Amino acid sequence: MRRQWLAGLAVVTVVAASAGCQPTGTGTDAGRTGAVPPAASPAPASPGPAGPALPAEADPARFATQVVARAHQAGINPTLLMAILYNESYKPHDPGSERAWLNIKPDAALGVANMHRATYDQTRRGRDFANRDWQELPDDPDLAIEAAAWYLHDLANELPAKSPGTYTRDELLALGYNAGVGNMRAFARGVPPGAQAQSYLDRLRANWPAAEHAVKRSS
Repeated sequence: MRRQWLAGLAVVTVVAASAGCQPTGTGTDAGRTGAVPPAASPAPASPGPAGPALPAEADPARFATQVVARAHQAGINPTLLMAILYNESYKPHDPGSERAWLNIKPDAALGVANMHRATYDQTRRGRDFANRDWQELPDDPDLAIEAAAWYLHDLANELPAKSPGTYTRDELLALGYNAGVGNMRAFARGVPPGAQAQSYLDRLRANWPAAEHAVKRSS
């Protein structure tokens, strides 16, 4: 997926330039949608043991406060939600890039949690953000985090009370976030994941220490 995104981003750059679009910055800062002048590249962040090497403006740890608050509201593990943000940080999430990419791939996922339209529309029903549109996700990381938290909450309601014990409950929820509720149930029954789902799980495990560190620092 990383190669696909990078290849697409090169096309996005051409599209944006030909359409006269202005860049909106080099990261997804909460509430910031205006153009940001070029700046020197920041030093890599230090999210914690075994954490990914990400520049500060791309490090999901900057959303730790929102992650903890939204996770508690939805009754899920904040470390799980943070680890998913790390998993989904493989591509740029600034609004300009996401909207340009959406022009090329209308079914793309949006926001810092990479959520598709159908999933968002299903998740928002009856929630405090029911009147918020899916296309607002690139501009509002807190909305994206809130939607992801409640989607994990809904996935948790679909898990069986008992499973063979191959995966933890949080790992199953992460697999459900990536592969959908039907596959999550299959994994809970002991069906082994395919290569893509296994890769997602491997990255979740690798990102877990950094996610845990970010959550603890926000406390």
